[in-house]
Amino acid sequence: MRYRFIEAHRDEHSVVLMCQILNVSKSGYYKWANDERQNKQTEREQYRATLKRKIKYYFDQKEQRYGSPRIYRYLIRRGFCVSLKTVARYMKAMGLKAVPEHRYVVTTDSNHDLRVYPNLLNRQFHQEAPNQAWVTDMTYIWTLEGWVYLASVIDLFSRKVVGWHMAPTMTRELPLQALKLAIHKRKPGEGLIHHSDRGSQYCSNDYIDELKQAKMQISMSHKGDPYDNACMESFHATLKKELVYRRRFITRAEAIQSINHYIHDYNTKRMHSTLDYWSPSQFEAMYLRNQAG
Repeated sequence: MRYRFIEAHRDEHSVVLMCQILNVSKSGYYKWANDERQNKQTEREQYRATLKRKIKYYFDQKEQRYGSPRIYRYLIRRGFCVSLKTVARYMKAMGLKAVPEHRYVVTTDSNHDLRVYPNLLNRQFHQEAPNQAWVTDMTYIWTLEGWVYLASVIDLFSRKVVGWHMAPTMTRELPLQALKLAIHKRKPGEGLIHHSDRGSQYCSNDYIDELKQAKMQISMSHKGDPYDNACMESFHATLKKELVYRRRFITRAEAIQSINHYIHDYNTKRMHSTLDYWSPSQFEAMYLRNQAG
C-alpha cells in the first residue's frame, strides 16, 4: 500500500522524501514499480491475445463472412473495450478478410404485353413499421444438376426475408409461392406497398390477382433501373457472396437446404448495418417491445 501511494503521487523530486516519510527503502520502491510495469505489460499482452482469439472465433463462426465493422460490434456487445480501428488492424495482421463480393447479374424479362404499374415506392427504402412496404425479386444458383431459382420477399422495415420459394424453373408459380408464404406468415393489413421489377412473372394475372386480393398497392421499378429495387438486389448479392460463391453444390436439394439455412440465420442472427448491426428478427422484436410500452 505504501508503494502504491508513492506511485500515485510520484514525481522525480518527491520519491526520496516520500520513501523517508513512509519508512520504506528507495530500492525496494523501484523494484516494486518495475515489477508492476512488467505485470501491466503482461496483462495487456494477455488481453490482446484474448481479443485476437475472439476475433478469430467470431470470424470463423460466421464462416468468414464478416468484416471488421460487424466483428467490432460483436466484441463491443460482449463487453470488450476496443476500437473499430484496432479490430481492423488485428484482422489485417491475422490475414482475416471477408469473402470478396462477386458481380451480381440481373435477369429481368420485361419484354411482354402485360400491364405494368407506376413506381409508388420511389426508393423509399426506410419504413417506420413492419408490413408497410415489401420488395421482391428472383435470382438463380448453379448446381451440378442445373439451375435453382429463388424468389424472395423482404420487409423494408427490418430487411427480414418474409417469404421465399425455390424451384428448378423460373415460372410464374415461383414468385407467387414466395408471395403466398409472406402473406400467410405476416398477415399484412390493407395498403401495403408491394414493389417488384417489371418481369413477366410479376405482371402475370395470377400474381396481380393475389396482390389485389390482399389489398396491396402495386409498385414496379422503372424499366431497366435496378436501383429502384436496390434493397432486394443487395440481399441476393449478399446471399451469393456469403454462401453461393463459397460452395459447389452437387444437387439442387443440397442448394435448397443450404439456402433455407442461410435465410433462417440471416433473419435471426446476421447483423445488418442498416439496423445498427442488429438482426432483422432482433430489430422487429425491439420495435414490438417499444410499441407495447
